[in-house]
Amino acid sequence: ANTQPAILTVSVAAYRVFIKHWDGLPSAAAGHSLGEYSAIVAANGMKFADAVRIVRKRGLYMQEAVPVGTGAMAAIIGLDTKSIEEACIEARTLGECAPANYNSPKQVVIAGTTNAVEKAMELAKSKGAKRAIKLNVSAPFHCSLMQPAAEKLAEELREIEFFEPDFPIVHNFDALFNDSGKEISGMLKRQVASPVLWQQSVENMAGRGIDTFIEIGPGKVLSGLIKQIYPEAKTFNIADTESLNETINSL
Repeated sequence: ANTQPAILTVSVAAYRVFIKHWDGLPSAAAGHSLGEYSAIVAANGMKFADAVRIVRKRGLYMQEAVPVGTGAMAAIIGLDTKSIEEACIEARTLGECAPANYNSPKQVVIAGTTNAVEKAMELAKSKGAKRAIKLNVSAPFHCSLMQPAAEKLAEELREIEFFEPDFPIVHNFDALFNDSGKEISGMLKRQVASPVLWQQSVENMAGRGIDTFIEIGPGKVLSGLIKQIYPEAKTFNIADTESLNETINSL
């Protein structure tokens, strides 16, 4: 509830400083989970103040959807997607378990009830995964257990005005380009209880000829994932004044 508006604020602030120094607009914007809100605000698809309020509620609703300790997430490293999906299906005898983030060809994050996720981790290792790492998160995001949060969030989203974005948004839910303000609300609702299609999003952007990616906000995690998906891509990150200047000079 606190982290989500904080990261959004830092990301939007960094973007606004960057765009003042750069002549032009992005070809498209995408964000990973919470980052999708930053991307929409950057494209002027929604007001910053509305985004801050909604992501705080999003954090609360996601936390409330599953009692603490009953849900879990884990990163599966170095195993093909089909085998990971099979491990999740086999583990469902113990509860909900499904891919939550298709991050790259080398990494998929799974989510669900704790027992099922732990079973899927064992199964993934037996199928050849290099590592299966339980994540230190407060809830099992982006799986069907989040549906109650999605329904609550939908009510809040109905009160928000969305606008035609200045450039297309590539949404987590379907990894497709969207330039309609009317579609944004539904995409944000679906995102909560559906997997983040990050790998597919990057592949679709590359398919449109996008070869330079600028990660804006704290950290470089997405830049690393983009390189795993699209090794030829040029990646930059903007998290502070130094990285802002480096990126502007490089561009």
